[in-house]
Amino acid sequence: MACEKPEFPAVDKPGYAADNRFRWIPSMFLPHVYCRSISDLPPERLRELGVDAVLVDVDCTLKRYRAEQVTPEAAAWLASLRTAGIGVCLVSNGVGGRIGRLAERLGVPFVAGALKPLPFGCRKAIRRMGFDRKRTAMVGDQLAADVWAGRLAGLKTILVAPIHPEEEPWFTRLKRPLERCVVERFVRRPRT
Repeated sequence: MACEKPEFPAVDKPGYAADNRFRWIPSMFLPHVYCRSISDLPPERLRELGVDAVLVDVDCTLKRYRAEQVTPEAAAWLASLRTAGIGVCLVSNGVGGRIGRLAERLGVPFVAGALKPLPFGCRKAIRRMGFDRKRTAMVGDQLAADVWAGRLAGLKTILVAPIHPEEEPWFTRLKRPLERCVVERFVRRPRT
């Protein structure tokens, strides 16, 4: 499998890594699992992780930032989740009309204007869908938005490598170097 649990040790004090080398990094900034792609998260792997439902970011997770459609890989992944009975809800900071049209084409529910990294959009999706928070994961491409929102909402978090991050707006690209540094230093990248 190309998904890995991060190399940092387990948490012993609430919110911080147990090993002194990592104490300065609150665990809310680190994902539970890292994958190169959503296709590395088949339903069987999600079940192994104790996940029955996923909240999924849209831009640079399921599609290129400026694209109107998700990638064929993303469409197949979403279909496989639904077939396996895993709940799916899109959770995006994007505007309602654009995300709504995409969700309608995919046949999945959505929460737009989620205000990530705040947890409100995740909590709204969980309430709306009736998901069990303890068995739900937030899947996204940004530490400073998706992982943080998922952690604050009390969810498992799965970080995936972004799809064409060079197309994102400047304020998102501004965060990428720091995120890349954290991922390379503290999150074990899968071997190729």
